[in-house]
Amino acid sequence: MKFSRLILLCFLFFLLVAGACREEKKLDVAAGLNPEKMATMTTKNVSTLISDSGSVQYKVVSPLWKVYDQVQEPYWLFPEGLYLQQYDKAFNVIATVAADSARYFKDEKLWKLMGRVELTKAPKDLFQSEELYWDQRTNKIYSDSFIHIETATHVLEGIGFISNEKLTEYRVIKPMGIFPVNKDNIREGGSPQSPLSPDSLQPASHPADLQPAQ
Repeated sequence: MKFSRLILLCFLFFLLVAGACREEKKLDVAAGLNPEKMATMTTKNVSTLISDSGSVQYKVVSPLWKVYDQVQEPYWLFPEGLYLQQYDKAFNVIATVAADSARYFKDEKLWKLMGRVELTKAPKDLFQSEELYWDQRTNKIYSDSFIHIETATHVLEGIGFISNEKLTEYRVIKPMGIFPVNKDNIREGGSPQSPLSPDSLQPASHPADLQPAQ
């Protein structure tokens, strides 16, 4: 009888020790998780419309959208590219934004566009840079990088750029050159090409390539 009780006590002790080890293992796994590096939401092949005051204002397209809400400064990340269309009240496209990658800081309402960045404004204006910021609180677009601007009448290039978000009033901080549009600087396809424009600013693919297959 005493021997049976001893076996039973040993068995119960073994269960307690095993349970404690499993619990400790769970705690170790949880302790290794860093919310600063974990996306709270990951969405692939994003194509969504954004409305404001009851009217559609933007369309956002991206192969991958990650949301980091548990970090000190919450942000959205588009690591594989971003394409955005802006509409007027009649749902006409008035501007587009394309970038190799983008980050949106929610609290600051600030977009950071990186890589080959291209903005267009109807009817023909084109803005290219390697990095652009869009501050929705101040309604400003700005950059400290090289900027290449094409309009129907001229090509303008320089370092540093600031503009209103409608791209109707802007200036280049350190102009490097301004060139009138003529037959000598028209690139293939009918768009003006400046001799100062670096190859790195030419988009690797058309922005429409970012759109997910229907």
